[in-house]
Amino acid sequence: MVVELSTHRTLLIAILVLFIGKFINRRVPFFRNYDIPEPVTGGLFASIVLGLLHAVEGVDVVFDTTLRDSLLLAFFTSLGLSAKLDTLVQGGRTLVIFLGLLILALLFQNTVGVTIASLLGLEPLIGLISGSVSLSGGHGTAIAWAPVFEKYGITNAMELGTVCATFGLVLGGFTGGPLAERLIRINRLKSSSKEHITIGSRYNEEHEPIDAENTLLALFTLVLAMVAGATSARWLVGMGIQIPEFVGCLFAGILVTNLIPKVFRKQQWSSTVPSLAVISDVCLGLFLAMSLMSMQLWTLASMAGPLFILLMVQTCLMLTFTWFVVYRLLGRDFDAAVMSSGMVGIGLGATPNAMANMTAVTQHYGASPKAFIVVPLAGAFFIDIVNSVVIRLFIDLLA
Repeated sequence: MVVELSTHRTLLIAILVLFIGKFINRRVPFFRNYDIPEPVTGGLFASIVLGLLHAVEGVDVVFDTTLRDSLLLAFFTSLGLSAKLDTLVQGGRTLVIFLGLLILALLFQNTVGVTIASLLGLEPLIGLISGSVSLSGGHGTAIAWAPVFEKYGITNAMELGTVCATFGLVLGGFTGGPLAERLIRINRLKSSSKEHITIGSRYNEEHEPIDAENTLLALFTLVLAMVAGATSARWLVGMGIQIPEFVGCLFAGILVTNLIPKVFRKQQWSSTVPSLAVISDVCLGLFLAMSLMSMQLWTLASMAGPLFILLMVQTCLMLTFTWFVVYRLLGRDFDAAVMSSGMVGIGLGATPNAMANMTAVTQHYGASPKAFIVVPLAGAFFIDIVNSVVIRLFIDLLA
């Protein structure tokens, strides 16, 4: 039996799932101490419950996730609105290094995936699907490239890609935070920033007052930049320049928050009020809750064995690469540890996962403005372009 839920009911359940994640993290010290994002905790719990409902009663719940896309746009817009010009300038060199490490990670993922698949007697292209196609690319990239792989004989390319992306989303959320936590504790790192954290608020911290006027200002600015960014992205696509809408929203937010205050000098701007951080937190949390509670975990069981081995190797590779290479090359400081959690999130589950990991870490240990501009810029814009080139290169070599 299939139960289809409307947009409003889906939103209601997503909010409940987010509350469940917060409840579990408060009651189970492991999740909070090791910086497991609350939406990941609650979302995985919901997916397990729905999986049991499918197995025992044969009931499949289908959510209307239309609102999810708007939440993603709002979240990336809020990130742009939080990016100050001096932080952008400071992050320039780090952004180049982080992007270079991302490219290296993509090449490693695909090389290892193809090698392990061949050793297991699988078609090498399956190893590519379990690499950067589904892990760094996420569900969207896996679905987009499925028709290409089907042309080369991988008839279940979409199912394989979806399974791998689902696995990565879960593992990326459960490993990025603990890795950063270990780096911070072992190296006794501390945040040097006095700014409010980019998303949400710190644990055990006296909350800053949020009033209606500042919240309304933050919402107005957010929607203004969001509309401008989405419109600009669609306009560029019409001209043949392919960029995702959320990238346009990110850059629109950056422009709005850095240019308009120069005109309205006496008005407190949205990037300086805690309301924006709360809105960011809610949007990201609901987006991830909807994504994770919609997962069909039973599809993982149907493709176990060699595929599981492939994905476990990829996970170990990403954690090892981040621990020994990424953290060191990014500077071995607090920002580097936070960005390392972001690297794991991107490498195993796409950019929103990275942002959730970094949010959990900064809520625990303090702000990292540089991380919240470097990682989304690299993960939201450059990664899709570079990944497409890398995937095409490997297909040409293997096909």
